[in-house]
Amino acid sequence: MKSAKSVFAPAVFLAATLLTPYTSNASDLVVPPALKEKGNIIVAIESTYPPMAYRNPKTNERLGFNVDLVTAMAQKMGIEVKWEELSFEQLATALEVGRVDLVGTAISDLPSRREKMTFVDYLRTGAQPFTTVANAQKLKTSADLCGLTVGAPSSTNYFPATKAWNEKNCVGTGKAAMTVNGTQGATAARLDLKQGRLDAAVLGPEYVSHLMRDEPDTYILVGDPLIETLFGLAVSKKDPAMRDAVAGAITSLIKDGTYMSLLKKYGLERQAMAEVKIDAGQ
Repeated sequence: MKSAKSVFAPAVFLAATLLTPYTSNASDLVVPPALKEKGNIIVAIESTYPPMAYRNPKTNERLGFNVDLVTAMAQKMGIEVKWEELSFEQLATALEVGRVDLVGTAISDLPSRREKMTFVDYLRTGAQPFTTVANAQKLKTSADLCGLTVGAPSSTNYFPATKAWNEKNCVGTGKAAMTVNGTQGATAARLDLKQGRLDAAVLGPEYVSHLMRDEPDTYILVGDPLIETLFGLAVSKKDPAMRDAVAGAITSLIKDGTYMSLLKKYGLERQAMAEVKIDAGQ
């Protein structure tokens, strides 16, 4: 079975890694006085997306790379984290109205999301098609998806990205169109795939990698990611001081090795970024 890690060969994401890094004094880590006085940072999180943020099914403890990263970030700032559990659809509004200081969920940094949010980019990602081993013989490359039913969470950029890929690479080349179904989250996409309602699903490579480790010999990758982008921690566009503090803390975690240690803990080291970037996702 093809390893999920092979998707992230050095050449992949070349465009993302060549983007100009954030070069202000973020690495100086100046914590905004109001945040320091408050003693905590309120962080919106959606704990349904392993290995980024999820719940231990036995203890209900919140786990994941983003959970650990944000916790380490707050420690660098000398403050505590107060988690605010929200649905994915509530994240942007909560940030806009000031209910939270930061969105700590794994959210793709897209130009369409930057009107009111700014992103501190910390991880490479994309839209990765995958299927069950039962479909291994008929689905070997992304081109094999044409004419089939493919699902992606409707609240994420994977859904429009899959539809756009279909228009360009299936319809646009005279092949049969995909039927692209929107699902209610990553768990629903996986369930629909396993129960045969989908021929393939499209999720982040980090989640697909988690599934392949969690359920060995169950899933296979279908080609390369349809799109490539970056995950970012989102802060309000109106709060550059918060942006710089977050960027400075993450930069410090990269320099002292904590960042790479956490990536290895969750099997995400192939998605690492060498340095923080701001609003650099495509």
